[in-house]
Amino acid sequence: MPDVRDRVLYEDNHVIIINKLPGELVQGDQSGDQTLADEVREYLRVKYNKPGNVYLGIPHRIDRPSSGIVIYARTEKALVRLNALFRDDDGIRKTYWAVVDRVPDQDEGLIVHYVTRDATKNKTTATKQARNGSQEARMSYRLVAASKSFFLLEIELLTGRHHQIRAQLAAMGSHIKGDLKYGAARSNEDGGIHLHARTVSFMHPVKEKRVTVTAPPPADAVWDYFASLSTEAKPVGGATR
Repeated sequence: MPDVRDRVLYEDNHVIIINKLPGELVQGDQSGDQTLADEVREYLRVKYNKPGNVYLGIPHRIDRPSSGIVIYARTEKALVRLNALFRDDDGIRKTYWAVVDRVPDQDEGLIVHYVTRDATKNKTTATKQARNGSQEARMSYRLVAASKSFFLLEIELLTGRHHQIRAQLAAMGSHIKGDLKYGAARSNEDGGIHLHARTVSFMHPVKEKRVTVTAPPPADAVWDYFASLSTEAKPVGGATR
């Protein structure tokens, strides 16, 4: 597994952005497994020779089997302001890459569903009609590339709902590679799925300058093929800041 030091995409006194690998936990859960947050705290402790506990705020999460950009706050001030940005649908622009088994009927478009979360199953259902307790979910997509078996979609997430991309694509009949929970035919060997938080763009919570970060996808045969079609993509471990 690439060292967390090699997966730092952006870092300053208030914010640190990491390229998460499939299977890593953003923060602790009932599994008790080591988290990416633990690794980042240790990285900061060693790099800056900090005694005791290292502060690290967690304003958002991405799903454990997914990969890509995770933003952490290094100060309480940054955490409060990042939380506000994530609550605002226009606060942080988020783009994902998804490798799917079926191309949507149109090469690009805006998708609107109502999503309902089942907490007991940790799963979300997307429907065209509103249900009791549902939330509106919006995202846009475009077809970027195709191989013999798969299609690469670029998705701009316009709302932030639980498992939103996975549920909305499944409702369209497009299943993310490896995502058994949402209808994929088979799992990936590493247990991850081919959903990658590709870019974020936001106003820095303290410096008030725009920060835009791009994360290269994990290294595997499918991602390598699609990344080779993009001049800016590099395998994880060769991240650029």
